[in-house]
Amino acid sequence: MGEKIRLTAKEKSELLIEGVVTVILLLLLNFAIVVMINQMIASSPQWQEAIFTIKSTLAFGPEHSWHLWSWENLFIGMMGVADAIVVYWRLIRRYHQMQMRHVISELHYIADGHLDHRIHLAVNSDLQRVVDSINALVESTVESMNEERRIEASKDELITNVSHDIRTPLTSIIGYLGLIEDKQYHSEDDVQKYVHTAYLKSKQMKVLVEDLFEYTKARQTTTKMNAQRFDMAAMLDQLAASFELEAEKRHIEFIVDSDPKPLMMEADTDKLGRVFNNLIVNALKYGKGAQHIYLNSEKIGNEVVVHVSNDGAEIPNDSLSQLFDRFYRVEESRSQETGGSGLGLAIAQSFVTLHGGYIYAESSPKLTSFVIHLPLRIGEQLAHNGKQGLTTNTSAATPAGEAH
Repeated sequence: MGEKIRLTAKEKSELLIEGVVTVILLLLLNFAIVVMINQMIASSPQWQEAIFTIKSTLAFGPEHSWHLWSWENLFIGMMGVADAIVVYWRLIRRYHQMQMRHVISELHYIADGHLDHRIHLAVNSDLQRVVDSINALVESTVESMNEERRIEASKDELITNVSHDIRTPLTSIIGYLGLIEDKQYHSEDDVQKYVHTAYLKSKQMKVLVEDLFEYTKARQTTTKMNAQRFDMAAMLDQLAASFELEAEKRHIEFIVDSDPKPLMMEADTDKLGRVFNNLIVNALKYGKGAQHIYLNSEKIGNEVVVHVSNDGAEIPNDSLSQLFDRFYRVEESRSQETGGSGLGLAIAQSFVTLHGGYIYAESSPKLTSFVIHLPLRIGEQLAHNGKQGLTTNTSAATPAGEAH
């Protein structure tokens, strides 16, 4: 409920003057009308006879000397009601104008930079709709400004993190190449060692740049989606086969299960392939002590739910909510050893979101799972977003290249 407007002394005087002036004008008007009617009656015998007849029919009391009606009484009654209505209407109109002035004053206060202020005044219904619209507009503006600040801060953070991650290998590359340039080596073996180290650091930079490009592309709402009809069960089988050699080196076994089988759905298979690649690479690199990686998919209503799980080390609870933040690392030293860019899960989340789905992680001492919910069909969503139309392909998609 809004706060009642407090009128100033000047405004109260305005209302008083408005009422007095209105009453005076109405009295003058009433007097003019009475004079005019008296003249009409005095100059017209027919009017006098009509009024006398009505008086006789409404007379009562001793010798019928009391009369309920006379044109004077009727006129005074009617004009009194009309005058009261006019006075009330003029005062209310002036009061509404004062309400408008107070609202405008509040609006100027907000426009001066007090964006945390809102208009809470008890005003008439028409003006209340305007006030509600103003408050909603200010709320929207403030939210947009805050979102802009968050985006700017996010960009600054991104630049800082990228600069830091690029500077580290770049410093090593320059350092080792500088040793070769200054001939600060003792043998050809030293030269080979320096060149090899610089090469590895260059590959690390290349991975970061590619992941950064993929991440920025995935974050764009205008990214086109090429949706195809495919078998999710077959796709998971192909993914397990493509990582089989890497898994054997780490003594890890893939276990794939789908219900139903085949599980037909529509999605951008290239982007989903990148999502699953990132999750499997993470499981291989960071699933310390894992013996199995489980790829499970099932149809639930109009959704396909996919679990990418491993039975390795548990992820701490306080890290679960931050896993999808870009450049976040549960263990900094471990990420340095594995050479990850810290963007893999952020890319996966962005691609899942583009499909109209969502992803989250859950972890226990027995199992760590990344759970993906995807719509069975994204054709309507693509049409709504004005994106590329569907193409039909009943074969399983080929997984994208290995992610880092």
